[in-house]
Amino acid sequence: MKNNLSLLAFILVAFSSNAVAEIYKRVDADGRVTYSNIKTKGATRLALDPDANTISNDRTKRAADSNASSKRVASPEGFPKVDKNTQNQRDAKRQDILQNELDSEKAALVQAQKAYTEGAANPEMLHKKNADGTTSTFRNVAKYDEKVKSLQADVDSHENNIKLLQKELDALN
Repeated sequence: MKNNLSLLAFILVAFSSNAVAEIYKRVDADGRVTYSNIKTKGATRLALDPDANTISNDRTKRAADSNASSKRVASPEGFPKVDKNTQNQRDAKRQDILQNELDSEKAALVQAQKAYTEGAANPEMLHKKNADGTTSTFRNVAKYDEKVKSLQADVDSHENNIKLLQKELDALN
């Protein structure tokens, strides 16, 4: 029974996303109900209207309309308000936190750039023992490329974090 309910829920979700498919219901000799998109012997086609199963969200439409008109609406009566001094303290604390994060990211970027420079300057080597007892040395290009790619991704990540933190700080000013 639990499986049937989850399957029915899945079917309804599929129809709510405007998917159009034929759904068949079959009840076997033991009374078990099976839903499928494949017609089998003894199955009956369910007549479902996809439009009737869609769920609309009027709230998002209202929000889009209000954003389009860009009118400011007053807060409802009894809505909690924060005095200007408290808000200024919160903004200052947020700015301090963001600045500390920015400084940390800049330090991490310097370390990541240093690691990239060192890693790029040191190729990966592969040592292979020959049949005559000598050792041959080869560059392991695949391992080197993987290492450099990882180091570059680390540098890119820190640069992106710095850009986003700076954008947040600029928005506060």
